[in-house]
Amino acid sequence: QVQLVESGGGLVQAGGSLRLSCAASGSSFTINNMGWYRQVPGNQRELVAGITSGGSTNYLDSVKGRFTISRDNAKNTVYLQMNSLKPEDTAVYYCNAVIRVRAMFGTYWGQGTQVTVSS
Repeated sequence: QVQLVESGGGLVQAGGSLRLSCAASGSSFTINNMGWYRQVPGNQRELVAGITSGGSTNYLDSVKGRFTISRDNAKNTVYLQMNSLKPEDTAVYYCNAVIRVRAMFGTYWGQGTQVTVSS
């Protein structure tokens, strides 16, 4: 069984920074694409940033130039560095990964971490 465990959320003032981490644990798995989503109550979950196994990245337009996604394949971990945070970045952030366990691919989610940006 594979699990994604997130850390790094919290409360920060506008203009501040936070770094989210998400580590995958388990046995006999290979991680494909990874990403970070966020969700505000009443809204759909949206993709904030994604990164392929080869390191290609994509970002939500509103976070381009402020957020950076990266991954450490040796540690099975993905990061989201968030700079110049704005109140509209407030949301629950979820880690996501496409993982192959034996011959089966599946989509896995972290438990979510709250990010609150005060004005």
